[in-house]
Amino acid sequence: MGITKSDQFTERQNELSALAKAIGHPARIAIIEYLLETNACVCGDIVEVLPLAQATVSQHLKELKNAGLIKGSIEGTSVCYCIDEAGFEKIKSFFDHITLSIANKKNECC
Repeated sequence: MGITKSDQFTERQNELSALAKAIGHPARIAIIEYLLETNACVCGDIVEVLPLAQATVSQHLKELKNAGLIKGSIEGTSVCYCIDEAGFEKIKSFFDHITLSIANKKNECC
């Protein structure tokens, strides 16, 4: 297995890369959309709305949580999930920067 060389990039670049990777799967997009629609912490319901096995949904939830896009709390024997606003604020900030840069350049390239 090759070396990733992630240490050659800034902490912010690595963090944004992890966030982008986390939202780079349609099941994870569906999970995020479901959490946004319900606007509350969700316990076991996510498996019911996705065409995936429990183990697969759990893996996607783990990836989203590790990236900082959702947060989970233990309630009894279940883990309840909700959106972690801080992770999405980082994504928003990145895209705001891109949008502002594009607007300022006024298509002077190519």
